[in-house]
Order: sequence, then structure tokens, then C-alpha cells
Amino acid sequence: MKIYVTDLEGARHALDAVEGWRVMEIIQDHGFPMKAECGGCCACATCHVYIDEGWLSKLATKQDEEEEMLDEAFHLQDNSRLSCQIIMSEELDGLKVQLVENSD
Repeated sequence: MKIYVTDLEGARHALDAVEGWRVMEIIQDHGFPMKAECGGCCACATCHVYIDEGWLSKLATKQDEEEEMLDEAFHLQDNSRLSCQIIMSEELDGLKVQLVENSD
């Protein structure tokens, strides 16, 4: 399984993904700079990513908790999601995300 991550410089990387892991964990495990300060508890927005438009409909619907945290995110877009709330599965093999610069 793979996910494709576009970094802050615009380079695209193919990452090996593990079923059942949070996308946030996969990105961090491959050494990309993602704060994810709350560790995946949906209590911050520092794992904010943009989801490729073609994948949005394949993701589980945002819950109220995620919506509230995204309201705190910088550079919010219609395709913004918290990567800690996306659990890798066979259906998401090939998922494309873009990292977002998080302002301190």
C-alpha cells in the first residue's frame, strides 16, 4: 500500500503505508516535518493536510471534533483534513495528500 505526499517544496514522495495506521503516523514515520502536537487525539490542527480532490469522496465524513479543530488551522481550504483522523485502508491505497505549512 502507498500514499503519495507532496512536501512543502512541491516534491512528491511515494510512502509505504500500513493498514490501520493514521495517515499522520505514516507521514511522521517517514521523517517528514509534521508537528502533530496532540499525538492524534484531534485536539490540535498541526497535522493538517490537503487531500487531492479525487480522493475526498473516498474518505470518511469529517466529524464535528475535526471540523472544530480545522477552524483553528492556518491556510484552510475546502480539501483540508486532519491526517490523524484518516485511517489507512485498502480503499485508500494510492491516497494523495499535500503537506501544509503550519505557522507557529
